[in-house]
Amino acid sequence: MNYKDVITELKARANRKNAVGMARFGISPKGTLGVSIPLLRQMAKRIGMNHPLALKLWDSGIHEARLLAGFIADPTLITRREINQWVTGFDSWDICDQVISNLLDRTTYAYEMALKWPHDRREYVKRAGFVMMAALAVHDKNAPDERFTQFFPLIKRQATDERNFVKKAVNWALRQIGKRNLALNKLALDVAREISNIDSISARWIAKDAIRELAGKTAQKKVRPATAASD
Repeated sequence: MNYKDVITELKARANRKNAVGMARFGISPKGTLGVSIPLLRQMAKRIGMNHPLALKLWDSGIHEARLLAGFIADPTLITRREINQWVTGFDSWDICDQVISNLLDRTTYAYEMALKWPHDRREYVKRAGFVMMAALAVHDKNAPDERFTQFFPLIKRQATDERNFVKKAVNWALRQIGKRNLALNKLALDVAREISNIDSISARWIAKDAIRELAGKTAQKKVRPATAASD
C-alpha cells in the first residue's frame, strides 16, 4: 500500500462516535478519525514494516496515521532526530504509549531516552520517559538489574509531578520494574516507601498504588522462585 491508499482507507474507516468516545478518555480530538487499534493492527499486518511510509504517515498529522506509523516503522532505521521529532509531537497518552511500546523501546536509543525525557517539562515528553522505562521492564527480558536500578532516582524525583498523565506513568514504571524479579521487587518497594514520605498528593498516590500491587500475592508469586516439590 502506498501513502494515498493508506490515508484513503483510514478515512473510509472513520467512526465519528468512536472519536467522540476517545475524547472522553483524554485522547486529543485533533485529526482523530475514530479508527480502532485492532483495525490499525490489521492494516499494519497487511502493510508490513515500511519505514519511508511510516515517516510520511507521521507527517500527515492524522491521529490514526501516526499510530499506524508506530506499528510499521523500522526500529533499526529510525534516527535520533526522527525520534525527537515524533516524541515532541505527542499530544495524547495513547500516541505516546503505543509508539513507545511498539517501536521506540526496540531502538538502540531506548535507555538513553528513558534517562533523558523525564527531565523535560512538557507533559507527554516527560510521560514518554517513564513509559519507556515500563516498556523496557516488560520487553527487555535479558537486561541486567542495573539497567533498571538507574531509573529509581528519576522515579523518586519526579513523583511530585501532579499532572495526571505524568504521575500515572511514574507509577507504571515503578510497578513494572518491581515485577521483573525478587531483587527488583524489594528495591522497588523500598523506593515506594521512600516516596510515600514525600509531602505530595501525587507522591503518596504513586507509593500507595505501587506498594499495593508489588506487595500483593499476585506480584509476589510471580517474582519468587518456585519451591521444589517435596519428595
